[in-house]
Amino acid sequence: MAILALDSLGAARPAVSAAVDPQAIPAARVGGRGTGTVRFENVSKTYRSAAGEVRALDDVSLAVPSGAIFGIIGRSGAGKSSLLRTVNRLEEPTSGRVLVDGEPIAALGTDGLVALRRRIGMIFQHFNLLSAKTIRQNVALPLTVAGVGKAEIARRVEEALRLVGLEDKAGTYPSRLSGGQKQRVGIARALVSDPEILLCDEATSALDPETTLSILNLLRDINRRLGLTIILITHEMSVIREICTDVVVLEAGRVAEAGPVWRVFGAPEHPATRALLAPLTRDVPNELAERLSPHPRPGARAVLRITYSGRTPPDLSALVAATGGPVQLLQAGVERIQGHAVGRLLIAAGPEAEARLRAIGETVEGIGYVAADD
Repeated sequence: MAILALDSLGAARPAVSAAVDPQAIPAARVGGRGTGTVRFENVSKTYRSAAGEVRALDDVSLAVPSGAIFGIIGRSGAGKSSLLRTVNRLEEPTSGRVLVDGEPIAALGTDGLVALRRRIGMIFQHFNLLSAKTIRQNVALPLTVAGVGKAEIARRVEEALRLVGLEDKAGTYPSRLSGGQKQRVGIARALVSDPEILLCDEATSALDPETTLSILNLLRDINRRLGLTIILITHEMSVIREICTDVVVLEAGRVAEAGPVWRVFGAPEHPATRALLAPLTRDVPNELAERLSPHPRPGARAVLRITYSGRTPPDLSALVAATGGPVQLLQAGVERIQGHAVGRLLIAAGPEAEARLRAIGETVEGIGYVAADD
């Protein structure tokens, strides 16, 4: 079963916008597969109403490779869903074009569009299950509509439910399931048609943190076991950090920043990215900030922020040796993303420590001084 999980773009208009070359994101990484690729070329979308025009997408160019777990993030109202819906032509771009597996989908006739939509699965924020049908019947619905034979439907539904761990719930109705189980049914329904592309529209936004993690683990497992491409649209940076390999940040309907997750998280360049990352970033604790002085005093210690954005994890013994004196660890928040160390340390050390740490290649910033007895 081959799947590409795809997400959409969006955002509010920035003062600065970084264009992303579709060629900048590498081509298929999984076994040379070429299926499940999506390319947006100069895609714009304008909505017209009595109140005027709203430009939801503005000249978006982006290549989604086969085999990646690809995240598209932006603030609410940024146009993410608008872009997502251009992939199965629920929305038509005002200008530009969308290509699936290299084929411009705007040129497809009725039969071609039906065939395209059978290659594209979709999961939703609010599950969209039919309450009067059992789990088995909900999952079977796409195949029933397509006229697939009963024996084949039974086989594929059983396979899909087994994949998401709900084979024992086949005869249950949605009202008896938890939110996480309902989303697993939605995933099974999206996979039952053996799609190349899976569109995930804020698929975890209605779930609690523990359930969100279980759904992300399921999607990651599907990616690893089936060699699928998964692309998520979300406004939650924690979701991107947990599962994605690559990320695109949209602002005002334009691409603001793109790259591997570890690099974007470790060294965000665009203000929109930094704003989205703010809830995940540990700042100077308030009680320490209140005691900071901008000027050194006799016996004061320098408070230094050491940033890691893709290098090896911090070697604490080397830090202590480089400072040439006692070091106090005030705060630490370093994690591994795709094998790269990302985060920061906050230390207090002697006034010479900043220059000495720079000399050994550390990325260090002096943020003030505290009295030695604090």
